[in-house]
Amino acid sequence: MSFRPDIVIVGAGIVGAACGFELAREKFSVAVVDAAGIGMQTTAAGMGHLLVLDDSEEQFALTRYSLSLWNALAKHLPPAVEYSRCGTLWVAGDEDEMAEVVRKHTYYGERGIQTEILDAHALREAEPALRRPLAGGLRVPGDAVLYPPCAAAYLLQRAAELGAKIFLGKAVNSIRNGITRLADGTVFHSKFIINAAGQFAPKLTPGIHIRPRKGHLVITDRYPGTITHQLMELGYLKSAHSISADSVAFNLQPRKTGQLLIGSARQYEVADGNVDFAILSRMLKRAMEYVPSLGSLSAIRVWTGFRPATPDQLPFIGPWPDDPSIFLAAGHEGLGITTSLATGRLAVDFLLRRASAIPVEPYLPSRQIEGVTHA
Repeated sequence: MSFRPDIVIVGAGIVGAACGFELAREKFSVAVVDAAGIGMQTTAAGMGHLLVLDDSEEQFALTRYSLSLWNALAKHLPPAVEYSRCGTLWVAGDEDEMAEVVRKHTYYGERGIQTEILDAHALREAEPALRRPLAGGLRVPGDAVLYPPCAAAYLLQRAAELGAKIFLGKAVNSIRNGITRLADGTVFHSKFIINAAGQFAPKLTPGIHIRPRKGHLVITDRYPGTITHQLMELGYLKSAHSISADSVAFNLQPRKTGQLLIGSARQYEVADGNVDFAILSRMLKRAMEYVPSLGSLSAIRVWTGFRPATPDQLPFIGPWPDDPSIFLAAGHEGLGITTSLATGRLAVDFLLRRASAIPVEPYLPSRQIEGVTHA
């Protein structure tokens, strides 16, 4: 093949798509290669939330930066992406959780993110379907949701319009020293290779500390107006970042179609992609504890997926120390949709050796070699 790109991106999920979009905008010659199709792995199994999270300063910085990039892009997104700035309501079940609401409100406010504390009455008015009694909640109006596979397709379409070449159905056998070898015998020579293969990234770059974490999602038939915000329990982050046990947490999204997307569950050390009815039952029971009417609605689909998780809950964004030609963009776990645009922008900034809007150091893969991420 005569095409000799500046950069090969392995993975056409939303992270790889965002990297392709950002690189093509900067006039890099780009090839995006994926064994399946666009957004057909972890991206297809994601809930599609775009939100700022505060489990750590590094997580907050990355999610806030990326959300600002999504906000800037929102007016260009086609209807198929189903972008909706519905906001998030963090739901507090008791006074102890209301104390966490106050903490989050203060934390966000000190960093320039608008939030609103709702008491029990205001929460009932905002979301009548929630059970009673609940203590209150925190509204974050700037958060949004979208449909991830179409978002990835849009980003790669834009990249292709800018000259990127997309190679689907092409498995990658190896990447090393600027050489990408495909299973069909094709060989790409490039200055850099971006490993954005998600849960499969360690197969191409051995030694990366990424483990797949299984999740379940349920989508209902169309029930418009049931809820208007993305709803999340305040224990969601604790559940999401448990690294040793299976966990479930209440997370409910309204879709533009009128459907409701129900999550979430997380399991480690599970390779089977089949539906686990025991954990699915736990997940749905948890959701109905918050929105009892869910028990009377019809579900039309249940599916599973695997999130690529790192031990410290931060993605790897940066060069792989054992091979400087490889740039990692993997390990985003459940935040790949939110943080994809920031990942692409940080990759561009690094490759152009220009200053970034946020420091890239907390996300560099070299931190695992230094022992920071060893679990």
